[in-house]
Order: sequence, then C-alpha cells, then structure tokens
Amino acid sequence: MTESPTVAPVGPELLRVEGLVKKFPGVVALGGVSFDLHAGEVHVLLGENGAGKSTLIKCLAGVYQPDGGQVVVDGRRVSITTSARAEALGIATIHQEFNLVPQLSIAENVLLGRQPRKLGLVDKRRMYAEARVAMAWVGLDLDPRTPVAGLGVARQQLVEIAKALSLDARVLILDEPTAALTDAEVDRLLELMDELRAHGVGLIFISHHLDEIRRIGDRVTVLRDGNSVGTVPASTSTDELVRMMVGRSIEQQYPRERGDAGDELLRVEHLTSHGRFDDISLSVRAGEVVGIAGLVGAGRTEVLRAIFGADAYDAGSVAVRGKTLPRHDVQAAIGAGLGLVPEDRKAQGLVLGASVGENLGLVALGRATKRGIVNRRWLWQLAADTVDDLSIRTPNTQVLVKNLSGGNQQKVVMGKWLSADPAVLLLDEPTRGVDVGARVEIYQLVNKLTSSGRGVLMVSSDLPEVLGMCDRILVMAQGRIVGELTHQEATQDAVMALVVKDVEPTRVN
Repeated sequence: MTESPTVAPVGPELLRVEGLVKKFPGVVALGGVSFDLHAGEVHVLLGENGAGKSTLIKCLAGVYQPDGGQVVVDGRRVSITTSARAEALGIATIHQEFNLVPQLSIAENVLLGRQPRKLGLVDKRRMYAEARVAMAWVGLDLDPRTPVAGLGVARQQLVEIAKALSLDARVLILDEPTAALTDAEVDRLLELMDELRAHGVGLIFISHHLDEIRRIGDRVTVLRDGNSVGTVPASTSTDELVRMMVGRSIEQQYPRERGDAGDELLRVEHLTSHGRFDDISLSVRAGEVVGIAGLVGAGRTEVLRAIFGADAYDAGSVAVRGKTLPRHDVQAAIGAGLGLVPEDRKAQGLVLGASVGENLGLVALGRATKRGIVNRRWLWQLAADTVDDLSIRTPNTQVLVKNLSGGNQQKVVMGKWLSADPAVLLLDEPTRGVDVGARVEIYQLVNKLTSSGRGVLMVSSDLPEVLGMCDRILVMAQGRIVGELTHQEATQDAVMALVVKDVEPTRVN
C-alpha cells in the first residue's frame, strides 16, 4: 500500500491495521488490508461493494475474528473478540444494516445493555433523560418512549447514530451512515463529525458519495478485491478515486439511453390513502423512466407500495396495459406485469437464509411448477443465466444471499424480477448503499429494460441520479404531486423549488 507524502495525520495514532486477512468458505473477503487512524482525523474507506469494507469494520467491531494480520490500539496489539471488547477499547460502530430491537423504544435501543439502574431496576426517568441528550446530538426530535418499529428507515438510522455517539468512543466507525438521510440530516451528521474530530475522536467513514468524502475526510484508503490499493488525500480527483476503486475509468456516471416513449403501460388515477398521500395521478410509457423526487416523508415509498398492492389505499385506481387492478392484491399486480424492488432489500426484497439461486427463482417459481412438481433444473439454469447476465459476484448460486455485498444483493433483487419479464418495474431507492461501479451496472440494467419496451417508475433521494436517469420527474411534497418536469426542464434548483413548495398537508383520516 502506498501513501501520498502530502498526507499529514492530525494527532497521535489511535488505531493501526496491518495485513488483515479474513476468509469465508469459497471467498477471501480480506486478502491483506492495512491502514491507520489518528486522533482528530476522518479516515475514509472507499471501494466497490464486495471490496471488503464491511468485513473489515466487522473485524474491528468484534463481529468477525480475522484469520491473519493484526490490530494495534494505542500502540498495543489487541484481540477484538466481542463487541463488548471493542467498546472497552473505545471503538464504537454504526453498521450499514441496522442493529436495533424494533419492539423496544428509542431510549431502550440507545442505551441497550447500559440502562441506568436504581435499586436493581431500570431507572426509566434517567434513561429517558440520557437518551434525549443523545437524540438531541443527531436532531431526533421525538419522544424517547416511541417504539423503533414505527420509525422509517431514516429515523432508524438516526437512532443508530445516537446509540453509537452515546458510548463516548475514541474511535467511531460509520458504515454508510448517510445512505437513507435527507440533505439536512446529512448536514447535521457531518457537523457532528466535525465536533467529534475537534475533541480528538478518530472517525472511520464509509461512504459512496464523493462530495461527502471531500467535505469531511482527511485521508482515503481505497480497497479493491479485499486488498488496500493505496491511501491518498481526500482532495484526490474523482477520476483517480474511481480508477483506484474499479481499476478502470468511468466516463459517464449516468449512462441513460433515451428514446421515444411508446404505448402507455401504467396509469394511476387519483390514488389516495388518508394521512399518507392524496390524489396521485401518473403514467409510465414503454421505454420511459419516470422518477419521483421529494424529501423523506413525502409519501413516495407509500405510493409505490400501494401501486404494487402491498398496501391498501382508500380511493383511486391502478391500471396496467389498460386493465384496472384490484386493490391490495400483490398477486394480481405481479400477474399484470408489475415488479417492486423495495427500499429495504434485506427486510422486504430477499430471503436472507436462502441461497442466491433460490432468491432468483422466487418470482419464477410458478412458471417452473407443473402439476405440483417444481422443475428444479430449469430454476437452477435460470439462476445461473441471471448471475451471468447481471454480473452478480458470487462463487456459485448456492451461496447464501446474506453473504453477498450490498450491491450484489441489490442485483439479486432486480434479477428476481427481471426473470418475470415485468411490463413496469417499480424501483425504490435502487442504488442506496451501492458503490459507483455497481451503480453504473444497475443503470445499464434500467437501460436494458427500457430499450426492450418496458417502463420504470423510480423513487430516489439521490437528486443527481434522478436528473441523470429519468425522462420525466414527478416531485412530491407532503403526500402530493406538486409538479412535473421533463428531462430538459429539470435542474437541481427546479426540483428543489418544488420540493420545498408550501402545500396543504394530506388529510388525516
């Protein structure tokens, strides 16, 4: 590993990783990773999904035990065998996938295992008071007694951040903490990181957003195929960082192939769900990508789920190829030609305990079954072909899908639906937590769909993605569509002007 001579660490060394190795059956996740972290520094780990970033931080968090190399904390070689041991060494981690107990309150999650006690019982008054302090750090203005199960993805992420910050750690690891946050929430988090850095905390930051890296980072260590490629200043050019990550240059970040729209495939008229969204009307034509932009909480995910039949709605209609679908009927939606790639791929898009092949065959299972007998050979071949077509990185289709990287898991979710040949694919945050290389591959899959006469309806909080990939953009605010822009009309300023438009909130039933 090489390091630029212009990089100057901020304070004394807190943590050093030397030649770390971690192997799984059939996979070398880490082949020898080295980097160091200093007090008051934000050290960014950058790399494609599958490069080894999450495995590395799980070794530092005590989740995995490395097979080789060493970890040095404060100049002493240490063995991090449990999460409690990591915390005792002053290392706290915010994992990419949530580590919360949904049935418990925000306060109970923030102080899980560390609840203050009085006379042998949990001191709830003190617990709520301490939780409020941690929640205030991240701008989470809610009752600490609120159950986590009722929170959206963005607020659950903020609970995770509050939980980690409450540990008063000297080393804080953040694995994609901004993936589900709004711009305002991201700004607050980056401000918090600056405050922690000023107090001598060392931060390890994983993000695929290069603008965030330049804004907050000091040094960047790039990982590729389980190895550390090099450490460079955070000011290094985008082209160079991408070249280090993927071994090639990406000339076009959003490779949208636009053509003329064809026949109408999807029509939604006056769709209403009291308290969530109101009077939603839209259409998607063949060869078209229609985007839905807006802030978290605008009702975008709820609209997609209602169109797909996953959630009930109170009024309006959904029609595919002119045929009106029954309400709240997922099987009817699938039969008509709809597919949904959900926002939370692990909870809603995958069966984590099943193999890659089994997940890829879920939607096609009916086609593979005759007289109650499943043609397993046909399903295996379908899965193998999909893995090849989508460049899913897995040793074989028998690997459990939970062992794949986030980007490859997302391609499995998409592949599951592509095998069903949908007329319209509904995409909810399709590149959340996905690196720049895998993003381009997902965009190419979108192009493949539309060039074959299919349509795409996409929700995304990534405004450049919406601008780059969508032919038309619908903007939602407070549960309503407040404007529509063509690709030619759409700019960041034009979209944001509609996003913050003052509209009457949707009525609550």
